[in-house]
Amino acid sequence: MNKTGIFLGAAGVLALVALVVGLPRAGAPEPTTVAPPPPNVVSPPPVSTASNGSLSITTRLSHPFVLVGSNDVFVTADVTAVEVKGATRSPVNLALVIDRSGSMSGYKLNQAKQAARQLVSQLRPEDRLTVVHYGSDVKAMEGVFATPENQDRLLAYIDGIWDDGGTNIGAGLTTGRDLLLRTKHDFKVNRLILISDGQPTEGVTDHASLTNIVREVRQAGVSVSSIGVGEDFNEQLMESFAEVGAGAYAYLQDASQLQQIFAKDLNAASSQVARNVTLTVKVPAGARLVRTLGYTPIARSTSGSDELVTLALPDFAAGASERVVLQLSVDGASNGQTLDVSQMTLAYTDLLASQPVTTNAFVRASVTTDSTLVQTKQDGEALVFAARAQAGANTQAAVDALKRGDRTGARRLFEDNKKIIGLSGKAAGAPSVAQDLQEQDKLMLDLEAAQDEGSINQYSKQARKKARLDFGLFGSTY
Repeated sequence: MNKTGIFLGAAGVLALVALVVGLPRAGAPEPTTVAPPPPNVVSPPPVSTASNGSLSITTRLSHPFVLVGSNDVFVTADVTAVEVKGATRSPVNLALVIDRSGSMSGYKLNQAKQAARQLVSQLRPEDRLTVVHYGSDVKAMEGVFATPENQDRLLAYIDGIWDDGGTNIGAGLTTGRDLLLRTKHDFKVNRLILISDGQPTEGVTDHASLTNIVREVRQAGVSVSSIGVGEDFNEQLMESFAEVGAGAYAYLQDASQLQQIFAKDLNAASSQVARNVTLTVKVPAGARLVRTLGYTPIARSTSGSDELVTLALPDFAAGASERVVLQLSVDGASNGQTLDVSQMTLAYTDLLASQPVTTNAFVRASVTTDSTLVQTKQDGEALVFAARAQAGANTQAAVDALKRGDRTGARRLFEDNKKIIGLSGKAAGAPSVAQDLQEQDKLMLDLEAAQDEGSINQYSKQARKKARLDFGLFGSTY
């Protein structure tokens, strides 16, 4: 059994118990007095929205009041792009990179080709498309504008793709990148879409090196979306591609759904309002960032006594939204104190204004010795968001346990999820988490049904996609 995974699940339950009932974190000193805060102490608003560009950031704090001593709290930040009514989509420069290795033979490759034809039909004469396909080697049709004549050429080229060889993902990615970069400066939107059903078997095969290839593609000004097909692909690798590539991730059991995904990704790519989006969290002295749920920090540093942690967010299409959930430990020194929990800096290139934009959001709490005040002022919705994100982390750990053959550990993590979600429902109201609890029950039922390698792989990918949505990766998960 993975003791670390089980411990994290149990720790999440204990932390949320303390949050919901308004107690200090385990090990913190008990308050010596119980008294209301001084009359001049006013609770910070539980919801605060800041915006000075095409993105807005809305922050919530699970507990606007915290106790004297050490407290675990959750901060949620919803980043939302403006709606652009009546806007025409921008021309796009696309590279479609298709895995045609032997494992794609038959139905999957035929459906992928049909989806590629559908993509061609959706393009306009001002759009440009490059088609790359790879097995052990890489072949490509250089980018052409999607005029009626060139659409016929593209369709003929797609029809000529046949399965062959191993899976050289790295070569496919770098070829797609190089062909896009030839005309990158003629377009505002440059996108590489990868379709693969397998594990890398040739060329560059390790996770870190392949992720670095995608990172370099992104740094060159090209976003990357990854679409995993079937049961065998490495979902952690494909998720990493979307994360560092600032694009989207999709898992498809049925390759016939690819044309729908293409339509969604084309719309997202062509209606971008913000790119190069980062969220930097400044954690002041007296607070500590415990974990970022669903995101891997791209940078950590210190500024004086403050800790700085930077997260990379995807490019934003009009109307898209993503959520970031952070768990922090904060120390309340004295009754009536106003406590800085964190400062968030949202930075991005605003494509509507054609300029860089920075938006700051401040999260503060008031310190009290009154546990009843802490409980009555808690933000139930923030607690639900936090519970979902914790459940997402436990779901990922449960999948890992299942793949090791530890079904007991996986079940226990899902039981922990139900406890965490149920506790948040006590603060927000049972109806707010009813669907969440049903979804956990389904995950547990599907866990029992996954008995052979194929069904376990399929279950793993479904569960990990569910975890992404629980984290709040809405716009970047298809």
